[in-house]
Amino acid sequence: MCGIAGIFQWNGQPVRRELLERMVATLDHRGPDAFGTELIGPVGLGHTRLSIIDLAGGVQPMPSADGQLTVTFNGEIFNYIELRQELTALGRTFTTDSDTEVLLQAYAQWGENCVTRFNGQWAFAIWDAPRKKLFVSRDRSGKRPLFYTVVGSGNGRTLLFASEIKAILTHPAVSKSIDPISLDQLFTFWSPLPDRTIFHGVRQLPAAHSLTVQGGEMRVTRYWDVDFSRRFEHQSARELEEQLLELLTDATRVRLRSDVPVGAYLSGGLDSSITAALAKNLNRERLCTFSLEFENPEFDESVFQQDVVRRLGTEHRTIRCTHDDIGRVFPRVIQHTEIPILRTAPAPMFLLSKLVRESGYKVVLTGEGADEVFGGYDIFKEAKLRRFWSRQPDSKTRPLLLKRLYPYMKNIQSQPPAYLRAFFQVQPQKLNSPFFSHLPRWDLTSKLKGFLTPEVQAAAYDHDPLTEAEGLLPAAFSSWDGFSQAQYLETTGILPGYILSSQGDRMAMANSIECRSPFLDVRLMEFASQLPPRLKMAGLDEKHILKNATKHLVPESIRQRSKQPYRAPDAQSFFDTDAEMARFEYVDEMLSPESITSAGLFDPTAVAQLVEKARTGAAIGAKDNMALVGILSAQLVVEQFIHGRTVDVPEAAVM
Repeated sequence: MCGIAGIFQWNGQPVRRELLERMVATLDHRGPDAFGTELIGPVGLGHTRLSIIDLAGGVQPMPSADGQLTVTFNGEIFNYIELRQELTALGRTFTTDSDTEVLLQAYAQWGENCVTRFNGQWAFAIWDAPRKKLFVSRDRSGKRPLFYTVVGSGNGRTLLFASEIKAILTHPAVSKSIDPISLDQLFTFWSPLPDRTIFHGVRQLPAAHSLTVQGGEMRVTRYWDVDFSRRFEHQSARELEEQLLELLTDATRVRLRSDVPVGAYLSGGLDSSITAALAKNLNRERLCTFSLEFENPEFDESVFQQDVVRRLGTEHRTIRCTHDDIGRVFPRVIQHTEIPILRTAPAPMFLLSKLVRESGYKVVLTGEGADEVFGGYDIFKEAKLRRFWSRQPDSKTRPLLLKRLYPYMKNIQSQPPAYLRAFFQVQPQKLNSPFFSHLPRWDLTSKLKGFLTPEVQAAAYDHDPLTEAEGLLPAAFSSWDGFSQAQYLETTGILPGYILSSQGDRMAMANSIECRSPFLDVRLMEFASQLPPRLKMAGLDEKHILKNATKHLVPESIRQRSKQPYRAPDAQSFFDTDAEMARFEYVDEMLSPESITSAGLFDPTAVAQLVEKARTGAAIGAKDNMALVGILSAQLVVEQFIHGRTVDVPEAAVM
């Protein structure tokens, strides 16, 4: 895994090396093993390397043997060995053992369509000198990030792109300001809709898209999408379980390809336990697993982690996370997310990747993607129960099912049916909404917009987020069943927008760690999309087919436990109700009326009331916790990226 950056100038003038080197220097955490730049006329390509495959031969930017193509590549092509064999049979020769050269030769052979042959996670840019073409691509699920902006006008335009926004912001022609429309969308969906970022004028290349610059024009095109239109019709459940296990095993096998040791995250849930078990069976060496433990028992899953460790006999390492730990690293977390977040959950993941790095590892397998691919989240059960209740909205017994669904949410348990009916939008007329499954979540998050200043709200007034989101749906969406629609929204929304970015890539790469996710193998994703929903959720048994296919791999305690979402303490990480001040000085500074007014995003009076609730322990609901984390992180984004001031918290800075 690496960091990439680049500059393309439409007027054909050569790129200034110092500008490119300044961009690349901000990405050293993504690739501490090597640093390289290449200037080719109007194009400059930069790279920081995390050496994993062909440690000696994979230096980048890499030119082709004839010098006509040059690539800078962040990621892994997991089927590179098979592709190399195919390309060799077609007459292509290789001088290294790296997947980077396979990528380059694949483009030379198949052009832009090469991406449809890749099974991997990537963001790369290729300069095609004979065609005077720049080709940039991002992987199907959005594991690897890629951002870009265009400065200047007409023939004087310049394209800047990089793995992280901070690299783009170093260019003197880039202005720095918060986009109110993106902030409005983030306070609806947890992240802006593609292709927006929180910074005005800076775009993200959406997952499963490529960008091409040629002949004075720039185009962005989708090359893949998950499709729920087809179904397995003749295979039995047993046959499909066998196919699933075979695909998942091979997806894990190819992700163990590495010239450095590969470890595994172990959360205590089903998905990471399966991944670790398969890796253990496939790996001749003893597997090293890594886990988070929480001081607060409400969030701790160490009992289940130990069940898996005993079953698999792994070498296990843990880090214990306290409220102070989360608050202390939070400013650094936001330096890496480069976007406001609504939960503190990325902070413990930052600490976990730090443990991995300190243990001498560069690569870990994770269970990311299983809940989206196989329908494991509570939101899928919730939508099913809401549809059931909506058929009899006045029922007294059906709302009790939603209480059973969320035993860990105290507020839900204490509410009467009328409140639950309104909160969960149990209304027959809502059933036809394309967003039925997500309406309660998005409605709750949208309440945070009440903290925005009138000016920010007015700036986003003409941009209805739901209307814009509906415009991004595929034509076939309306013909899919409700379960598949919910899966699509998760797979293309919060997965690339938050889970794989703020909670995934950014927290791992902050400590130079590459995460690989077998459940996001393209073969597995396409297979799962064709499974009937009843095999994914049998009654209210989530990931039913996955549990059956892998029941021999994990302890019964893991297979039978109900889904427990990964969570971390929010308001408690910043305020101790026994103290008059926040746990850390920066929290009081960022949330002070002066700082709030200066940033201009939030209403100082509303924020002051929220802070008082947090100080007294009254901020206990999801809305208050999301608002506090969202506002604090947005203030840190402004402080660190707009004002350019570093917020560091020394180890001994607890108040």
